[in-house]
Amino acid sequence: MTQTTKNALLERISSRKARVGVIGLGYVGLPLAVELAHAGFDVTGFDVDERKTSQIAAGKSYIPDVPEADLAACVKSGKLHATTDMTQLGTMDAIDICVPTPLRKTKDPDLSYVVLAVEAVAATLRAGQLVILESTTYPGTTDEVVQPMLEKTGLKADEDFFLAFSPERVDPGNQTFNTKNIPKIVGGMGPNSTEVASAMYRATVQNVVPVSSTRVAEMVKLLENTFRAVNIGLVNELALMCHKMDIDVWEVIDAAKTKPFGFMPFYPGPGLGGHCIPIDPFYLSWKARQNGFECRFIELAGQINSSMPEYVVERVAEALNTARKSINGSRIHLIGVAYKSDVNDMRESPALDILEVLARRGAQITYSDPWVPVLNHGGHSLTSVDLSAAVATSPDCAVICTDHSDFNYDALITSGTLIVDTRNALKDRQGATIFRL
Repeated sequence: MTQTTKNALLERISSRKARVGVIGLGYVGLPLAVELAHAGFDVTGFDVDERKTSQIAAGKSYIPDVPEADLAACVKSGKLHATTDMTQLGTMDAIDICVPTPLRKTKDPDLSYVVLAVEAVAATLRAGQLVILESTTYPGTTDEVVQPMLEKTGLKADEDFFLAFSPERVDPGNQTFNTKNIPKIVGGMGPNSTEVASAMYRATVQNVVPVSSTRVAEMVKLLENTFRAVNIGLVNELALMCHKMDIDVWEVIDAAKTKPFGFMPFYPGPGLGGHCIPIDPFYLSWKARQNGFECRFIELAGQINSSMPEYVVERVAEALNTARKSINGSRIHLIGVAYKSDVNDMRESPALDILEVLARRGAQITYSDPWVPVLNHGGHSLTSVDLSAAVATSPDCAVICTDHSDFNYDALITSGTLIVDTRNALKDRQGATIFRL
């Protein structure tokens, strides 16, 4: 039965007759759904948020990386649909799960969204379907959590249905690398699953990299983001050290990266943000502890990175001190609150931690961010103010938290406002009012 079932699905994929479902229509799922539709598949996006499915039906994009014209064209052609009705999953030939995998407050993995998605798939699972998990998680999730839930139906993975893990590698705001041209790692529960999942992605992306198992594929994503987190932790600690030694850490990095081998530049900042880098290393260290291994190196990097918002506030205090002012009662303007430049994603943004610490110490907070017009966080309800208008009010201090490309800092610099630059956005500017990380 396996060979016949596999060949039938491979033929449907090759002829683009396969119907593909994408569960979770966020930063990962929506770009993937659009790319699958571009490749000629009949795609249905599934999400519990009716606002998202309604916007898609209207051809409206809410993800900056998905041009509205592209989305609208896919919808108009009939290749892309969206629904909250999970019972339609039974009509899909392939199902991609792209739901969030956050951390609990205890820093343990929260697989609740994955479990809900897999329950929905299991409710209508039939022989011959392909199920792929893309949500970043710890090694063992696919075979320890997903496979048993699906096999409760009586169907067997890699025999009756196909099961694989393929880590998302989305980088929001990246103008060079996107869903289509980022190589796709694929690891199946067996050779049949790997073959079928690879075939589907080859129809969509430029380069597919098969690996030997789901656990290898799961570990690949954690290695990639833990690599970044650890190296950012290193350079953040170097920034603290250089400040104590009165050395410009940014100049040090610029000089070091002229070495054509053996060095890769990473940059300090106000802390880690986004859904991946601040979270994925904890997934890895949690799983390691279950196996009696302590990730001391990774944990230390996490502690350094999570301490950076407090350090930024100390730099604000130092800046204000030069004007004989304290944080308490000062008007402090945050420039950029998204977690990285030119995106509207605020997940785990260090600007939010900076805001909270400054507010606790008595500061009056305003902010500018064209990507985030309204900010509601931790009891704070704020509305973005145009940067030039904010400068006109003469704040006591401005903190560059996120260096969006459309910020014009000229008026800010000439105003004489104290500036704490956490991103080296004012790299070529000098002055007594500029304080770098």
